[in-house]
Amino acid sequence: MSGETRTSPSGGPARAADGLALAVDAGNSKTDVALVGADGTVLATARGGGFQPPVVGVARAVGDLAVLVDAVRERAGVTGPVGQVSAYLANADLPAEETELAAEITSYGWARTVTVGNDTFALLRAGLPDRVEPVGVAVVCGAGINCVGLGHGGRTARFPSIGRISGDWGGGGHLAEEALWWAARADDGRGEPSALAREVPAYFGLATMPELIEALHLGRIPRERRYGLTPLLFAVAASGDAVAQALVTRQAEEVALLASVALDRLGLLNERTPVILGGGVLAARHPLLHDQVTQLLAERAPKADPRVVTAPPVLGAALHALDRAGAGAEAYARVRGEFV
Repeated sequence: MSGETRTSPSGGPARAADGLALAVDAGNSKTDVALVGADGTVLATARGGGFQPPVVGVARAVGDLAVLVDAVRERAGVTGPVGQVSAYLANADLPAEETELAAEITSYGWARTVTVGNDTFALLRAGLPDRVEPVGVAVVCGAGINCVGLGHGGRTARFPSIGRISGDWGGGGHLAEEALWWAARADDGRGEPSALAREVPAYFGLATMPELIEALHLGRIPRERRYGLTPLLFAVAASGDAVAQALVTRQAEEVALLASVALDRLGLLNERTPVILGGGVLAARHPLLHDQVTQLLAERAPKADPRVVTAPPVLGAALHALDRAGAGAEAYARVRGEFV
């Protein structure tokens, strides 16, 4: 797949472990590593915390990843380098970041060949058919939001996806902050009335928005607890609250816009093309959001074929490793079965 950085460390002659691959999906909130055989058998897996080089630095982030890699290698009894590392990483948003991460991962000597790409490419690969040219678009809406696409001949479409400075809107973290913002304004009269003014503080066990604002400002509530406001926002929207519904509609518009722009860039608007939807927000299939996304796609990209993927994105990394190995159909079926 395009949109990746590949490196090949120097090393001695091939070893028996060359038939194995390390599949890595490192997201903002969790990291999955799997050791996969060329026949699609998953020999060992490990899960850890989020992968955030911008916060802790590249060396520390890859060092934490190394703990998981060592764990799966030990469980499978593998000591030498494997044939391939397919690593799809959150916060690998720019080519320069992919290159830096690839160099750091290569320095560990885990594999004879290393591929590094943004983790949205893993979602895309997981949703595409096997043993054919990879053509499609993926939109991930989890803690954040991103979109990538692959066209014919290896053409790639992607977005920087590094926040407001790159024009982004949405994702679970952003929606949680919007819920807080609108709840505060509904409470003090600067905004439209909304049940969020009551439901948001209640989520934290408090009676009023002023109490919540004080608790958040003084650090009495851990920042990560705010992420629970995202499903609350969808519940309030489902009850008919106009403010909450407007936020959900805005999120649907952003998802459809990302997908349709990527399709247009790749010249795929007039061709039946998979649009893979994933990440916690989209995978939850909230009816209001899902229905609006599919309706907007039908209007803006009538030939788009939206598909929600709920399999863990590490599947996409494993499938990429099989692609590199030229695996047969049975291997693809086996590895897909492992990650249902």
